[in-house]
Amino acid sequence: MPLMITNGRLVTAASDCVADIFCEDQQITAIGGNLPAPPETTVIDAAGKLVFPGFIDPHVHIHLPFMGTFAKDDHRSASLAALAGGTTTYMEMICPARDEQPIEAFELWRDKARADSCCDYSFHMGVTRFDADAQRQLRSIVADHGVTSFKVFLAYKGAFGVMDDELYGVCKLAAELGVTVTAHCENADLVALRQAELVAAGKVGPEWHEPSRPVPVEAEGVHHFCTFLQLTGARGYIVHTSCRDAVEIALSFQSRGVDVAIETVIPYLVLDDTHTHRPDFEGAKYVMSPPLRSKEHQAYLWDALAAGHIATVATDHAPFDFDAQKRMGDPAAGKDFTLIPNGIPSIEDRVHLLYTHGPAAGRLSLHRFVAAASTNAAVQFNLKRKGDIAPGYDADLVIFDPDYRGVISAETHRMAVDYSGFEGMPIIGRTEATILRGRVVDFDEPAPGLMIDRR
Repeated sequence: MPLMITNGRLVTAASDCVADIFCEDQQITAIGGNLPAPPETTVIDAAGKLVFPGFIDPHVHIHLPFMGTFAKDDHRSASLAALAGGTTTYMEMICPARDEQPIEAFELWRDKARADSCCDYSFHMGVTRFDADAQRQLRSIVADHGVTSFKVFLAYKGAFGVMDDELYGVCKLAAELGVTVTAHCENADLVALRQAELVAAGKVGPEWHEPSRPVPVEAEGVHHFCTFLQLTGARGYIVHTSCRDAVEIALSFQSRGVDVAIETVIPYLVLDDTHTHRPDFEGAKYVMSPPLRSKEHQAYLWDALAAGHIATVATDHAPFDFDAQKRMGDPAAGKDFTLIPNGIPSIEDRVHLLYTHGPAAGRLSLHRFVAAASTNAAVQFNLKRKGDIAPGYDADLVIFDPDYRGVISAETHRMAVDYSGFEGMPIIGRTEATILRGRVVDFDEPAPGLMIDRR
């Protein structure tokens, strides 16, 4: 059935106007003033509301075997949470173990999303080993399945992490195929050494997670990754950048012609390292890697985002229950911080927090907000017909109420996890309606999402 949205203020990364939008056959077909509505058209009056392109989260974990457990969300709960927050497309990280076959891992992740996701979706193909057989399978995943980005970890030694010869091979293959290498940038050896030192000294609580992988460790990882990009000519994307030092190193490589983009994630913009010092093991809720940093880094990230140096704001959504999973690293049970599953659930809250602390606080323009939360990810990862409001684009739209006032709470969120890292935080503005491919999302009977071919 055709859909028309009237009288809304349409805001994209480059334009701002009041107009009507007509959608048919899953696409935007017309934009203008006083558009006629054919018979049987569903009409939504968006007067006084903002209308944004559907938001894109370029970095999520849903199916995630990690640190002896599994992430709590499934694709249905995570996608419905995303849609509630205005995200209509997400990109999931496929994270196989080193002994898994890449094509089997791809098929497992794809089939889980295909069965249950109510969002559109794509993947970054994790490369946790690189040899002749893995290379053959990676070529097939790119050529046959439209996945045009790899993911490497310069962390989690002995699990997801790659060696330098493997990193070099991945970057060379990516340059040949024209795909992007996304990278978790730390120094796995330094992290392992510092963790061992701290635990041996009896420093075992969650507040020691950040000192085990401090700013210089992340900065060194960024320099290391960018050096490989420079030597191979590959295109790179640094995920979840947490600190000034890492951003400045990436920018220095950009100035020398290296094609590398920078992502940060919403926890770094609204939380800081003091949260991991909360008593009674509450700090474990805020353990993620790279860690939350001091407020001075947070302020710098906002400035870099406003200046366009940081391209995207994602989530690194990785939901683990506090009671059943985060407590795997509880010192009260004889454990330590190295055993706390890493991650903060945030796929539902990203857009609302970014709007509250960005445009509503005067830190970001609306154009920059849309670019960081939608458009730049679409361009970076060739998400065709996403990230803009224009004829021919998918009818992925968000009707947003800028006058809403509320608070975030685990009692009302849709994520399948027992806490919120943003509990009690006030928000200004929220998603009033989410439209996916021209259909208003019905949370009781949602339509299935589709995998995006990015070739």
